[in-house]
Amino acid sequence: MKVLFIGGTGTISTEISKLAAASGVELYLLNRGNNNARINELGGVRYIKACIGDENDVRQKLAGLHFDVVANFIVFTPEQAERDIRLFSGITKQYIFISSASAYQKPLSDYLITESTPLHNPYWEYSRNKIACEELYINAYRNSGFPITIVRPSHTYDKHSLPLAVHGEKGSWQVLKRIIDGRPVIIHGDGSSLWTVTHSRDFAKAFCGLMSNIHAIGEAVHITSDESLTWNQIYRCIGECVGKEPLLVHVSSNFLVTCAPGLSGSLLGDKSNTVVFDNSKIKRLVPGFAATTRFDEGVRESVAFYLENEYMQMPDPAFDEWTDRVINVCDNFSNFVL
Repeated sequence: MKVLFIGGTGTISTEISKLAAASGVELYLLNRGNNNARINELGGVRYIKACIGDENDVRQKLAGLHFDVVANFIVFTPEQAERDIRLFSGITKQYIFISSASAYQKPLSDYLITESTPLHNPYWEYSRNKIACEELYINAYRNSGFPITIVRPSHTYDKHSLPLAVHGEKGSWQVLKRIIDGRPVIIHGDGSSLWTVTHSRDFAKAFCGLMSNIHAIGEAVHITSDESLTWNQIYRCIGECVGKEPLLVHVSSNFLVTCAPGLSGSLLGDKSNTVVFDNSKIKRLVPGFAATTRFDEGVRESVAFYLENEYMQMPDPAFDEWTDRVINVCDNFSNFVL
């Protein structure tokens, strides 16, 4: 099988690249070559150094090549989707678009999400753009036979990421450090809503099962774990990894968005909603697929990686100060009410 990945070194795609290469796939990665740490984890891969945004350069570098599968992990806008339809029509038997489970209806009319759940998210432009991309690809499939498969990940993590609800621009380290230091951390709402987190190793197994799968052409499917946890459980699992009981401060999602409008999409449009996924479709398309990395086991790897690698420990004093201010306001309000 001859496969081209655009990107291929991100949270979701690194494990897919590793599994594909180990399975004997003739794998090409097209990217700018900036993610050296992840690139070094891969072997037996052919690199095409290019920026996918430079359409003419990419067309020249792919001249004469044909693929069984092309998957682009970095399509976020309708313009990028239209570009890929131009670039890859006629040179691949299957094109996989990585959409997002955040595209599903918010608020949900039913807690259990299937692929038939409507796509509608008024809170997050990122999700609306993914929906618009899906529509373009499906129209291209219907009108010209463009061989699209749409994959919708939910919250996927690996050793380079901790699945948190509220963190700063510099990532997860500052929250983990607060837990280690015995300082309070923020959870939206009362922490009892259900969330689904999926390890990238499990995601990779299902994804690779979709490649060159004739039954996946023209289909949309989500890939998630069957394990659902509350946000309180998620943070406590992280605390157990460092031998600490996290000091959880529960704050209304609406108030958090008032304090930091940039959180609106990821909270109101995603994480503040209970989400449980029906994975029967991916199991039908990829017989034998099961997510086998339990969250408490997977997150222990992530925490260990953060603690062992200093470059992952990026201080975020601005987020730290913001957290303290929000907690102080909530404490003062609680005391005032009492």
